[in-house]
Amino acid sequence: MTAIARGVGYAALAAVAFGITTPVVAWAGAWVGPFATAALLYLGAATSSVVLRARAHHGAPLTRADAPRIAGVAVAGAAVAPALLAWGLHHTGATTGALLLNLEAVFTIVLARVIFREPIGGRVALAVTAIVAGGAMLVLGASGGAELRVPGVLAVAGATLAWAIDNTLTRPLAERDPLAVVAAKGLLGASLSIAAALIAGDGLPPLRPALVLLACGATGYGLSLRLYLIAQRRIGAGRTGSVFALAPFVGAAVAIAVGDRALDDATLIAATLFAFGVYLHVSEHHHHEHAHGAVDHEHAHTHDDAHHTHTHDPPVTGEHSHPHHHDPVAHDHDHAPDLHHDHH
Repeated sequence: MTAIARGVGYAALAAVAFGITTPVVAWAGAWVGPFATAALLYLGAATSSVVLRARAHHGAPLTRADAPRIAGVAVAGAAVAPALLAWGLHHTGATTGALLLNLEAVFTIVLARVIFREPIGGRVALAVTAIVAGGAMLVLGASGGAELRVPGVLAVAGATLAWAIDNTLTRPLAERDPLAVVAAKGLLGASLSIAAALIAGDGLPPLRPALVLLACGATGYGLSLRLYLIAQRRIGAGRTGSVFALAPFVGAAVAIAVGDRALDDATLIAATLFAFGVYLHVSEHHHHEHAHGAVDHEHAHTHDDAHHTHTHDPPVTGEHSHPHHHDPVAHDHDHAPDLHHDHH
């Protein structure tokens, strides 16, 4: 598999892990206040990441310089976004609310282009268009000609913008240990949400919905974010955000399966557009002659690419992290907009 295909695979798995939980959050959140919902989701994410991190480390450690960025992603992605999503789902329904999450991909791609100058060629633009068109088809089908409830729609749209900001702030953290990033973001976000829940008077949640939200947080927010960060390492913020647009479709499919909405022509057309968009991403190849200057840095890497040719005694296999040096080199190989290829 190419580096792009591997990155797309991680992003797709992240989308599935997140998408499956959206209808469940809609159900459990009806019994819990929006801030308490956000707190439980990211408390579950933080708990799972702390447990997993005790067994494995896959990236450079967080540093004091990362603190402002961690604070930003915690506020935007672990406090504001899930609270808006929980409130919005309660006022729009599981299917429509899940489908509106397609806006996150659009916001993320635009921010990645504007801030990181990630190259978006014709093939990626077509893939993004197909995925967004699929989401539009699903929203139109979900509305069924009835008026969408504007406050709920705006709340979910606000959540997608907050998560897009989170994705953009997270991009430079993608080379850090993803479990450490999830733990820090989850613990800080949960703490902020608990404070907001106490101020808003959300009250203590019932046990069963609380346990469900903790489980959703561990998988749909903890595991999903870890996979998302790994994908960002390999294919950049824009492409990862585009593939992650599968999440709303997965959420809608689960909602349909449990009877929230009937299968219709719009859903089938949307499925085709989603599949076409993912195919364009997976089959993308980008290569040309390019030069790298000398650099010393630390990040997770393997020795099966064209950049990490240093040796270890004894030999090391698989992904690992340590400070290392790169000599200047000019070469031509297939690559994605990762840490070593930020040219445009």
